[in-house]
Amino acid sequence: MDKKLQKLLLLLQEDAKLTPAQLAAMLDLTEEEVSAAIRKFEKDGVVKGYRALVNWERTDVNRASALIELRVTPQKDSGFDALAARVAAFPEVESVALMSGGFDLAVTVTAGTMSEIAMFVAKRLATLDGVLSTATHFILTRYKDGGVDFGADDEVDERGSNLCD
Repeated sequence: MDKKLQKLLLLLQEDAKLTPAQLAAMLDLTEEEVSAAIRKFEKDGVVKGYRALVNWERTDVNRASALIELRVTPQKDSGFDALAARVAAFPEVESVALMSGGFDLAVTVTAGTMSEIAMFVAKRLATLDGVLSTATHFILTRYKDGGVDFGADDEVDERGSNLCD
């Protein structure tokens, strides 16, 4: 892949709100070239979507998250893929990743409360055929997510002023 297209992907990942004109200026390309590249990335499934990174702790929304480790039995002919797809289909599941090490799948889950997550794990996740064991780790505070420092809003500059004011 061309270095400029790699840089385009990095820029989009960092800030999807950049316009084609801004991206073109940063990459020494035309707006048309940038727009065409983005359309191709979307069509080919390279760019899977755009989303805002929300610091839910700054809202009054009740929300709990957990990282769940799954040890599973690989299935004949499909390995881990079929079970990972079944886990990913649950609406509570935000992400599923195949891991190396002491467990097989890392699953990120979000619900209204920790209790709801516990019930999801006990009644729906742990009971799936092929799941050998689970370990649930509740996320208490996010300090950084998606490359964004969630504590940065409270930084104070050398004059003592809040940088966000």
